[in-house]
Amino acid sequence: MPDVTIDPGLALRPFRAVRYDTAQVSSLAAVTSPPYDLIDEESLARFMAEEPHNVVRLILPQDDYREAAETLRSWLASGILTVDDEPALYVYEEVSGSVVQRGLIGAVGVHEDGSGVILPHEHVYPGPVRDRLALMTATEANLEPIFLLYEGGADSVAAQVVDQVASSLPPILETSTGDDVRHRLWAIRDPAEQAKIAEDLRGRQALIADGHHRYATYQALRGHYAGQGPWDYGLALLVDSVAYPPRLSAIHRVLPGLPLAEAVRRAKAAFRVEPVGPDLAAGLRRLAAHDDTAFLLAGEAGFFLLTDPDPAQVEHSMPEGSSERWRRLDTAVLHRLLIPRLWGIEDDESSVRIVHHDAARAVAKARRGDGTAVILNPLKVPDVLAVAANGEKVPRKSTSFGPKPRTGLVMRTFAAD
Repeated sequence: MPDVTIDPGLALRPFRAVRYDTAQVSSLAAVTSPPYDLIDEESLARFMAEEPHNVVRLILPQDDYREAAETLRSWLASGILTVDDEPALYVYEEVSGSVVQRGLIGAVGVHEDGSGVILPHEHVYPGPVRDRLALMTATEANLEPIFLLYEGGADSVAAQVVDQVASSLPPILETSTGDDVRHRLWAIRDPAEQAKIAEDLRGRQALIADGHHRYATYQALRGHYAGQGPWDYGLALLVDSVAYPPRLSAIHRVLPGLPLAEAVRRAKAAFRVEPVGPDLAAGLRRLAAHDDTAFLLAGEAGFFLLTDPDPAQVEHSMPEGSSERWRRLDTAVLHRLLIPRLWGIEDDESSVRIVHHDAARAVAKARRGDGTAVILNPLKVPDVLAVAANGEKVPRKSTSFGPKPRTGLVMRTFAAD
């Protein structure tokens, strides 16, 4: 990356990718992983045991981040990891069942909040940013891409190039992972094609779909280093949300130690509460039938549907200055009314556990801890986009966009860039 002047618009620049040498590892599926914040202790132990070169040894080191840096240097020196010969943008495709997602992996120019170029929609917390900053400064690398969405559409030259490359050229890598997702990667090395993409993206906005804490770390890195350099950019997957509409899934909550009977009793002060029997599938169908605010509570005593929150109590619980659209979000009602006011629980990471996508897993966790699971409908994409465009941020862990990029297929080091 010879020129590090930051483009004032949305910029996705080519870089020399760091990738596994498939001849030196058992398989790409065995050495890659989901994003770091989706890996629980059980999964981490499995990844560590199954393959000595799994990327979790870099993104979630067991001792300290110097260990990750030493491991990265060792794998590069031994050829486990290789650096592509010339800078490229990378077309990345994920296929999960009937869902196909294609986008571009590159080095995205990092902007300060308020620039209107890259829009966050979730709050970030200091702890995870400190953690990722320690990792990125020790390794001097971006080890997993953030996930960005932009609205391109029929006139998007970038999306046209993506589809042309994917339909006409053989991929430089292809693998299927244990989650039944097929991954393929192509390299765009032609400077003329790269210039077309750059011109198309300039002036557009991008929404952070996944990786808020990593993007905040990219911002922090610019303050950590003096002057301009490769830290002015960060690894990102950029997807045209018009050509490839994202899948938006719910993130459920588990409150250990809050018995379901007590949660139901207190919820009746502001919600209509209906028992829905012992069947999770039936409860999920009832929940999905509601367009307005609704929650499915689960625990040892079965399932209960919460609907029709008291408008006066909802209004009283909302922060001053928040928009009407923000106040209607299910997660806003959950985080402002249900958890703190009705249940009297501080909404933090130790008191409220997070479970992505899997309602059955959330229910099982609640039952093991004599607690309550809160199963949610996913937010609507237009609501998230509107809230972000208005300069607001949804409550923590409100959205899970997918399919997410697989960690370890493409990495970026400052030295290679």
